[in-house]
Amino acid sequence: MNSVLGMDYSIGDDIRAFIDDQPTIEVQRNDNTYVCDVGGCDKAFTKRHNLKIHVRRHTGERPYACDHRGCAAAFARPYHLAMHKRTHTGEKPYVCDVERCGKAFSQSGNLATHKRTHTGEKSYVCDVCGKEMSGSLTAHKRTHTGEKPYTCDVAGCGKTYAKSDHLVTHKRTHTGEKPYVCVVNGCGKAFATSCARRAHERTHSGEKAHVCDTCGNTFARSEHLVIHKRTHTGEKPYVCDVAGCDKACATSAELVTHKRIHTGERPYLCAVDGCGKAFTQWSTIVIHRRTHTGEKPYVCDVDGCGKAFAQSSNLATHAKTWHNDTYVARRKIQEQR
Repeated sequence: MNSVLGMDYSIGDDIRAFIDDQPTIEVQRNDNTYVCDVGGCDKAFTKRHNLKIHVRRHTGERPYACDHRGCAAAFARPYHLAMHKRTHTGEKPYVCDVERCGKAFSQSGNLATHKRTHTGEKSYVCDVCGKEMSGSLTAHKRTHTGEKPYTCDVAGCGKTYAKSDHLVTHKRTHTGEKPYVCVVNGCGKAFATSCARRAHERTHSGEKAHVCDTCGNTFARSEHLVIHKRTHTGEKPYVCDVAGCDKACATSAELVTHKRIHTGERPYLCAVDGCGKAFTQWSTIVIHRRTHTGEKPYVCDVDGCGKAFAQSSNLATHAKTWHNDTYVARRKIQEQR
């Protein structure tokens, strides 16, 4: 039992009913602050309504519910609900005003963090690895602890994530929701994430702003440049943690695919009637489907040859076997770029 204004209530439905019946639930001190007296909490506030919101931490009350179909999220404060709704609508009202940036965010705090990438300011230092950063230190520390507190609640899924926004994005794989629509006239293609939309929009402009300083190759997305650079450095930062394996991969996606060798998981199932074959990689099922459709998109363009293949590797083998001189010359040109 807990004392509130001299009356005993158990934490839960009883105290919630008591709160609803009382305009204020505080002990007012001489310094004009209002003190939470639930279970000996003693936290003080300068305004009564802030105390009422605080008490919801004790009761678990979340009166502001999301009305988006299939969501069921609820919040203690109305502005938290407003911010949450932007995950459904894709609204990002906070726009970076740095020249040629224009990146947009759903929360003002995220915009402030982003702006530090322009100024170079790094406000937080990790006490584990010493890395300085302008973003969330709490989220970064999970890379050391492996903590993933955000769990998908879709039946049969249970995937976990270190960041809440990663969970929001993941859930769209279940719902099919694609809130980010290409703004180029006449396109209308939609995407589950804003970064995927931005990358797509560059296919209209042809912009490839990220240049490799080793070979000069250009990329539309910075993360693709980071991955590409590992072909020069040989860096493979993603290591399999299955006992006795220790295989290292250049990308996290490669590691996920590799781990299916251990688990036997084959999530990509051919939908052609009577086939039923399953694969560990999306790229493999794309190639497999061509055995049903007869599609051969890779065509030899040497000396009017015109032979076509279902896989790029088969085209390369053909070129080396039948057009070796041309193949070698083209490789040299590519290496010089």
